[in-house]
Amino acid sequence: MKKIFVGGMALGAALLFGGASFAADGAAVYKARCAMCHGADGQGTAMAPAFKASDYMKTAKDAEIADAITNGREGAAKKYKQFASGMPKQTLSEDDVKAMIEYLKTLAAK
Repeated sequence: MKKIFVGGMALGAALLFGGASFAADGAAVYKARCAMCHGADGQGTAMAPAFKASDYMKTAKDAEIADAITNGREGAAKKYKQFASGMPKQTLSEDDVKAMIEYLKTLAAK
């Protein structure tokens, strides 16, 4: 019984103090959802623009970036008309969107 109690306490402490390990990981979300079009390091591809050193990403408000992520950009709403396909909508949690924006801004700073 004592072992179960101690194990439960250890798990509780890990959850309480290790919360950061459960936080959204913008780099992981990017890799899973964006890298195939925007490039592994945000360098851009023939399919989508670069995030690396992007003036737009450096200056855009978080709400504008979040809107592009969650609503996509197709047709007339496309910012970069030279790319054949538009930006598809992404279904992400609010935390994932925030983490993604932070990560994209780090790419833009490079």
